[in-house]
Amino acid sequence: MLMSENPNLYIVDMQAGRRERLSTVLSFIGEAHHLLTPDTVINKLQLHPESVVLLGATEQVEPAMLIRQFPACAFIVISDSLAFLLEHANVIGVLSEHFAYASLTQLLRDAQQYHRLLPTHKKLDNQAKFDGMVGQAPAMQKIRFLIQQVARTEANVLVLGPSGTGKEVVARNIHLLSHRASGPFVPINCGAIPAELLESELFGHEKGAFTGAISTRKGRFELAQGGTLFLDEIGDMPQPMQVKLLRVLQERIFERVGGSQILKADVRIIAATHRDLETMIAEGSFREDLYYRLNVFPIETPALHERAEDLPLLINELLNRQYQSHQAKVKFTERAIESLKLHSWPGNVRELGNLLERMVIMYPDQVIDVAELPKKYQHLEVESYQPVYPEALQERDLLNALFQTDDNDDDANEERVAATSPISLETSFAVQSILHDLPHDGLDLKEFLAELEIRFISQALERHDFIVARAAEILGLRRTTLVEKMRKYNLGKDD
Repeated sequence: MLMSENPNLYIVDMQAGRRERLSTVLSFIGEAHHLLTPDTVINKLQLHPESVVLLGATEQVEPAMLIRQFPACAFIVISDSLAFLLEHANVIGVLSEHFAYASLTQLLRDAQQYHRLLPTHKKLDNQAKFDGMVGQAPAMQKIRFLIQQVARTEANVLVLGPSGTGKEVVARNIHLLSHRASGPFVPINCGAIPAELLESELFGHEKGAFTGAISTRKGRFELAQGGTLFLDEIGDMPQPMQVKLLRVLQERIFERVGGSQILKADVRIIAATHRDLETMIAEGSFREDLYYRLNVFPIETPALHERAEDLPLLINELLNRQYQSHQAKVKFTERAIESLKLHSWPGNVRELGNLLERMVIMYPDQVIDVAELPKKYQHLEVESYQPVYPEALQERDLLNALFQTDDNDDDANEERVAATSPISLETSFAVQSILHDLPHDGLDLKEFLAELEIRFISQALERHDFIVARAAEILGLRRTTLVEKMRKYNLGKDD
């Protein structure tokens, strides 16, 4: 039945013959419906505003007024003479009077879709208690819809997608929205447990069942009783275990290793893998019958690069989670976000989480621009801000450097300066003389420091054939700072 879980279906038409023919067709295809007169339709729609109305001829009620008064109601107009009403958004279509099965069922389906996607319904869907399901990209909206649809059933679910896309998050949300939410959610990574131990991990074992089994131990199936068992990386399960798992899925019973007591498997099974199981079936490494047992309801998680528009929301969610362990956050400039959106994200959400943790450690409570991102995440060519400081600060810094000396080791310091300074020996003695003995007549300190700076910069440039980057390195300056000083002092290579 197309409308079995949908709003009431009403026929409103003053033409008795047409009304009866349409009622007969609806009864034949199993659609429950009610016949209304024009004077009763308003009262009914006030009680049930989200309904479907097959609207024909009316006398007491003006059709356009009725359609405008109930925007949550989906209207299907009968006969082409009312086609002008299609200008209203909630008029789904026109049903011609021969009442063809194909067009009738299609229009009923469209009315169903109109109600399912009502903005008020979307708002209610967004209020569902999804845990960690962040994102508004179409792919994520579809996944949330699929989760809500399958959660209320007992169907086995197979979650597919690349590594790091949050397959376990999907499984947990199916569990949380199911009637098993009060029971345990028990995950097991089928690829992380040695083949010889996997059977015991899944089904448990009795004391003495094998060497080292010093006591009876429950397996994951027992621990998950009344709840959900999540079989992660099911594609890595050895074939002998695939046979045993298939038996449990078919018969819903199992035995512990070394035991004879039959235990009931009252669990909901959700499996996940990043592998292509159909290719593995063709290669003979995965059982086809197990695949169809698990693949009752597949959900594919999208790669992060396919929903780059969700990055700001994901970043905010992951930073909030990491705050408890680091007690710090970071913020990103718009340019940094745009650069991250251009990244391919081979590690998906897991890679993003690792990057954010690194940024929090390196730049706690700071703002991150493209320049602070690791090189492989810098996909935009932007000129990063390089501060230029007032002259007074630069002179003070140079003075501190000149006068910072160890009084107990003057001789050693002079030897180090002589060995490493790029200035000439004559200049070095002159500088040392001035530093130790201020001339009686005094000096213009600003002019002296400027001349000293010019001499140092000139010698560094000459030594490295005016390659600015190398000269800046030997002077301990940023390249842009050295360029500013060269412009200030008019220093350049003579042509």
